[in-house]
Amino acid sequence: MDTRVEKFLNSMNGKKIAFCGIGRSNLPLVALFKKYGACITVCDRKERSAFSQDVLESVEKTGASLKFGEDYLKNLDIDILFRTPGMYFNQPILQEFIKKGVVVTSEMEVFFDICPCKIYAITGTDGKTTTTTIVSKVLEKAGKKVFLGGNIGTPLLPLIEQMTADDVAVVELSSFQLISMRKSPDISAVTNIFEDHMNVHKDMAEYIGAKINILSHQNAFSRTVLNMDNEETKKLSSLVRGKLIYFSRKQKPETGAYLSHDGYLCYTENGKTEKIIHKDEIKIPGLHNVENYLTAIAVLHGDVENDCFVSVANEFGGVEHRIEFVRELDGVRYYNDSIATSPASVTAGLKAFGKKVIIIAGGSDKQLDYTTLSGAINKYVKVLILLGETAEKIKKAVVEDKTYNQNEIKIIDADTLENAVNIARENAVLGDVISLSPASASFDKYKDFEERGRHFKKVVKDLK
Repeated sequence: MDTRVEKFLNSMNGKKIAFCGIGRSNLPLVALFKKYGACITVCDRKERSAFSQDVLESVEKTGASLKFGEDYLKNLDIDILFRTPGMYFNQPILQEFIKKGVVVTSEMEVFFDICPCKIYAITGTDGKTTTTTIVSKVLEKAGKKVFLGGNIGTPLLPLIEQMTADDVAVVELSSFQLISMRKSPDISAVTNIFEDHMNVHKDMAEYIGAKINILSHQNAFSRTVLNMDNEETKKLSSLVRGKLIYFSRKQKPETGAYLSHDGYLCYTENGKTEKIIHKDEIKIPGLHNVENYLTAIAVLHGDVENDCFVSVANEFGGVEHRIEFVRELDGVRYYNDSIATSPASVTAGLKAFGKKVIIIAGGSDKQLDYTTLSGAINKYVKVLILLGETAEKIKKAVVEDKTYNQNEIKIIDADTLENAVNIARENAVLGDVISLSPASASFDKYKDFEERGRHFKKVVKDLK
């Protein structure tokens, strides 16, 4: 074990630690810290009855105490508090703990502090999950032992004992994880920045400020990859302290990855240009995926051989819940794009199909501006089926858009996902595409976008 990791873990002996939330990011940590002698309390706002007996028993077997209900953070005698990624850092109760001298941190913050190997990290409003996955697969092709995690779903701190200096960590980071980060990765990338999570962040400035933490603590030997085609991302160039590398689908940067006029993904530096792969060789469709590969090339160029990009591009079929093919029935193809929770990500998905489609949209409200999506819906959608909290907001934006034509798009309300799928099927003809493209979060009906996507797939697969 790396000596820095060992020293940190041994320092936890006798510390009183609270973990907020009984979830997948905290449960593995309980066992790790108990192993090194910490006194653990696991707290959750939900009542005890909300959890399965198996989950409760798995926590209790570690010897940790449990605390439930609305007062789960009150009267805690602790030294350290671990917040979950979805727990807003600037909320008053956490700031009160800090004023009392309690260390308020997160799994990802501690991981960055003590990680013994090189870290590649990706953030952005859209594209970060696919890009992170591509980067990890390319590094695996290059023969590296890769630890993949962060916002993509796997906590990395519980695996810290296994890591060596020769390994690599590939991390997807959300704004909620980044907002309190005070250490940046060796190689960072920002795919793009659009309005998102306005129901949590107090304004767009705070959201962008959180994203900036991925590069603001880098040193002169680090690398930063920015999207040259996205205005908000491009503005960050003046903050870069190490090597600045761009990627662009529309122009050729001085240093970075770009799409040539003849369709090749290229890398250029010091006047030398290399053709890596043609866009038609990429298995997953859509220009947004060309951008994802350009990001990966910019991130990894010089660390791997170019044929590693080619192999992954030929083989990788995409991540679950992102334009994921579910089935074909009666000549109609069904796709799960549940991860598309913002207008920008839905727009990119709609363009990928290359034809007018039927979509199911709506969900819980992140206080987003749907006028940025209305034009794309009017252009690329033939039937719009709406459900959830945001249904009326999306409908209003579409109908009030200057490109709206009631003869070109049919708008239908649904009360359940099952109902929405059946309506979509009734309105589809041979050759049509039906996609779950929510442009909204899932918290009005589901735990997360993954649960929503799995439900959609089950409903579609159950169709006779």
